[in-house]
Amino acid sequence: MNHSANIIHDAVLRARVALLGSAKPPVRERVAAYRVLVQVSPLAYLPLLSAALWKYSRYEFAHQPETALALRAESVAAARRMCALEPGWGDLLVTALTNHRELLILMDRQEEVRAVEEELTRLASDER
Repeated sequence: MNHSANIIHDAVLRARVALLGSAKPPVRERVAAYRVLVQVSPLAYLPLLSAALWKYSRYEFAHQPETALALRAESVAAARRMCALEPGWGDLLVTALTNHRELLILMDRQEEVRAVEEELTRLASDER
């Protein structure tokens, strides 16, 4: 096993231990763990990462809208990746996009709001 494989294995082990502790870790720690674990088990951890990123943006960065927006964009990316792997996860993407849109509206970023709304409309028409 080479050095980089050891680093990845150690990070995965630390992430799993953090999540399996007796107390529920803070959202910041869950996000960090999910970011690592999604690399080895995307189907299991992408939905958890997407949801945790939204919580992290909302509760830890409400006073820093640019950081919150970046976290919500990462949440959308995780949801898109999940949908690409498992098409039945459209609701996850709709939720992530809706949460992203909410912050874009608050930040008065109308062009980006329109793009998100167009994607939401496409997703809704695809479900029919």
